[in-house]
Amino acid sequence: MSGPLRTRRYARAALLCAASAVLVLVLAAGLWSPLIIVTGLAGLLLTAAGVWWLVAHRGPVRLLGGLLALAAPATVIAIYASGDLWPDVLAALLLWGLSLGCARQALHRDRHTHTSPAVATPPPRRAVLIMNPKSGGGKVAKFDLLRRAEALGARVILLDPSAPQDVAALARQAVEDGADLLGVAGGDGTQALVAAIAAEHDLPFLVVSAGTRNHFAMDLGLDRTDPSRCLDALTDAGEELRIDLGDIDGRAFVNTVSFGTYAEIVQSPEYRDAKTATALANLPDLLVGATGPRLTAQAGKHRMDAPQAILVSNNPYTTADLMEAGRRPRLDSGLLGVLGIKVTGAAQAADVALRGGRAEAVTSVTVPEVTVSADADSIPVAVDGEALNFPTPVRCRIRPGALRVRVPRDRPGAPPVTGPLDWRRLYHLALGENAD
Repeated sequence: MSGPLRTRRYARAALLCAASAVLVLVLAAGLWSPLIIVTGLAGLLLTAAGVWWLVAHRGPVRLLGGLLALAAPATVIAIYASGDLWPDVLAALLLWGLSLGCARQALHRDRHTHTSPAVATPPPRRAVLIMNPKSGGGKVAKFDLLRRAEALGARVILLDPSAPQDVAALARQAVEDGADLLGVAGGDGTQALVAAIAAEHDLPFLVVSAGTRNHFAMDLGLDRTDPSRCLDALTDAGEELRIDLGDIDGRAFVNTVSFGTYAEIVQSPEYRDAKTATALANLPDLLVGATGPRLTAQAGKHRMDAPQAILVSNNPYTTADLMEAGRRPRLDSGLLGVLGIKVTGAAQAADVALRGGRAEAVTSVTVPEVTVSADADSIPVAVDGEALNFPTPVRCRIRPGALRVRVPRDRPGAPPVTGPLDWRRLYHLALGENAD
């Protein structure tokens, strides 16, 4: 089946399932079907409001918010059950879920996927890899990365988890000793430090997906289930990509830098051992603006006043839901992604829950540079998950094509991008218009 024909069929299936979901409710409830839909939406909005009160307040209001977040969906289910409508509502939800799945398939197939051009280059002769044995819960030992890398001719620097080490200094020394490739088996924060040295000396950089989340490795299309496959790049089976590198006041980042609530919370010594409890303890003051510096961001022509959180990414992330961990469709656009959020009450929280990134409380732009100012001499910043402090104003910029990354030619590839649903586009695809 051809690509355009498959896209058209997915689009038609999505529209058919959506219409069927509505029809099931209409036939089951007759004139009461609008009430069913309104009840469901009201339950969603009340749940979002309850969650806002839960995270943004303390004491009785927090308790009330928690109860509302639990009671709202339970009440909706009870209303449906009391009218013997739950089988029909369940069928409608299943059809709606199928519709969303088909819609995403159609729009993903319609979207032209960008891949960075790969260049065939000779394998390195004096590769140096820095490995963190604690990263990812011990993936270095689990996948025998040390032995496998050395068998391929690489020199391995194994970090000592019991003593702080200057990773950047180790990378610089490796360059002075004649390394023609630098690599890291560790988290994204360590990746960024060594990537900066590789970019400075125009050396290829190797990513071994031995971290916990491996966001950078994911967007490079590397195998995150078996980090040892990344080592194939040390052989003739490797090739190079030229990608962008983020920069925050002279420090490189490969994924994101965060300002505001998240950056404040990760500064807490208790965060690593009790993330949820620490977040709940600090969020009320941070969200209502009682503590923390007041931020201002200037991203090109766009100005954000007093956002609670700002996320700046090395190339824009694409996601349909603010609560999803999105991914970047490309790493060589030459642009930063800037996402700001300012929620001041339950109504705005409900709007974000309903409309996600399209809510008025959310600002999303792409620019080559952004400056974050504050009413403080310095502010906390989370750089690729690392808790740091920077003097204000803080300047973030993109360095186009600054990093050479060596990757295996045979790699899984990045997972599909999840973007916002465009039902108008879906309608045109179903009719066969511009589907190719």
